[in-house]
Amino acid sequence: MDVLPAPFDLPYVQRGLAEMLLLSVGAGVLGCWIVLRGLAFFSHAVGSAAFPGLVLADGLGFAAPLGALAAAGAFALVIFALEGRRLGPDATTAVGLAGMLALGVILASDVFRSGSGVETLLFGSVLLVEPRDLLLAGLASAAALAATHALGGVWLARGFDPAAAAALGIRGRLADGVLFAVVALAVVSALSAVGALLVAALMVVPAATVRLWTDRLGPWQLMTVALVALEGTAGLALSVELNAPPGATIATLAGAVFAVAAGARALRARGRRRLVAAVAAAALVPALAACGSEDGSDVRIVATTTQAGNLARVVSGEGFGVHRILAPNTDPHDYEPRPDDVEALASADVIFRSGGDLDEWVREAAGDAGSDADVVDLSQGLPHLRRAGGELDPHWWRDPRNVRRAAARMADTLARTAPGRREQVERRARLYGVLVRAADVEIARCMRTIPRAQRKLVTDHDSLGYFADRYGLEVVGTVIPARTTLAQPSAGELARLADTIERERVPAVFPGTSAGADAARAVARQAGAVLGGELYGDTLGTEDSRGATVVGMLVANAGTIVRGLTGRPCAT
Repeated sequence: MDVLPAPFDLPYVQRGLAEMLLLSVGAGVLGCWIVLRGLAFFSHAVGSAAFPGLVLADGLGFAAPLGALAAAGAFALVIFALEGRRLGPDATTAVGLAGMLALGVILASDVFRSGSGVETLLFGSVLLVEPRDLLLAGLASAAALAATHALGGVWLARGFDPAAAAALGIRGRLADGVLFAVVALAVVSALSAVGALLVAALMVVPAATVRLWTDRLGPWQLMTVALVALEGTAGLALSVELNAPPGATIATLAGAVFAVAAGARALRARGRRRLVAAVAAAALVPALAACGSEDGSDVRIVATTTQAGNLARVVSGEGFGVHRILAPNTDPHDYEPRPDDVEALASADVIFRSGGDLDEWVREAAGDAGSDADVVDLSQGLPHLRRAGGELDPHWWRDPRNVRRAAARMADTLARTAPGRREQVERRARLYGVLVRAADVEIARCMRTIPRAQRKLVTDHDSLGYFADRYGLEVVGTVIPARTTLAQPSAGELARLADTIERERVPAVFPGTSAGADAARAVARQAGAVLGGELYGDTLGTEDSRGATVVGMLVANAGTIVRGLTGRPCAT
């Protein structure tokens, strides 16, 4: 009989469990000091203040925890140095946090044009834990125990009555500095598990939950360590069963436990603890009863992007199962692996990726999942465009000729993977090629209805280069200058773009479906242009939309562009 329940039979879940158990010691012990000393805002802020360090690490190519640790350490040092100097601790923390976040945004948007590597640590991904994450978690917990043993008495005295402690000569400024530093180390060690934005789920909420039921420091810390371990383990298991983001699941579970504990304490005098327990059990049973399903297909395909997923479904057919990772109308730069994504990668026979920076994370994710499947880059061998500065443009599917080539390569790969179905996949690829060629001809005819002087595009994101090159359009500017739609344009960049729109007499600005239209609307208003219809950008649309398929996306975008630039639909 297995010792571990079913979800923990998976290697990547076992590594996540090890990470949570190592973190539980440091998070549980320090969480009590954080609550006792009123450092909850600081602990949250120091995680968010690690942002510029993550951007630097991503941009310069060194380990992300090192960058986060350097930024968090610098933030803690500044807060410690300024504490008590006219500003209160909360105001000092807020000022320091604003400065660090501003620095991170500037580095991400204007210096490094950062991609998806940063977002993973902002939101956490306990399913992609690496050995260095385990080492950092162990070091943080060891530091928490050592510092508590050496300085716990001083922290306790200053926590209960700072004025009395000072009167007794226990000033402890150096001890407070050590506390700030150890908290910063623990917060950084938790980034891989729950991310900077949810770090309070480990560092604050469990300690606050136990605090409702005990006033004694020793039992408080021991119970908090146990609660962090329990919530981390249960949250990880639930995330696997429910296919939910692990960090968010753990945070939600911690919040639910706190709510139940607070409710039980409030109802204690009325003798209703059994009712609270029954309600909590009733809420958790349906979640715990959820389970995944096995794919009975002969050949298991994983496709990273919506475009690769659509091609895989069209070309493969019977006997193949396709798991698509990215969802429609979502930004691929926001990607966080779900449990079923990692499980699908682990059991895949072949993995198709689009290529470029949209899904460069898949090789590391597949390696962490223990997959030995071939990772086929559909962009290889295609004629590529390059952006200013020589960077590869990954949006090759905007050119129907590339779509036909990629479909043919996919069919060849699947024919080698499943020789018995060679005729099937090759026939489906040929028929699909006919459909794509017909769409290409129709789109070219529509584009010719646009007067040559009006064939100028401004979009919210640099993703239409191939389309413009194929059909004789000119992209004169983009609202978001960085390679990721998570970046934000500066006021100067928007002003220069508005000047370009006026000078070039561009009639419309086109937002994308996977990014907000606010910036595009603002620049269009400033330049006297209209806001065109939404274009399908980095992902396809939902199943009930015109852009649910690659061909549908191409045709829908063509119609939107014609209408936006001419004010009339493409004549049939």
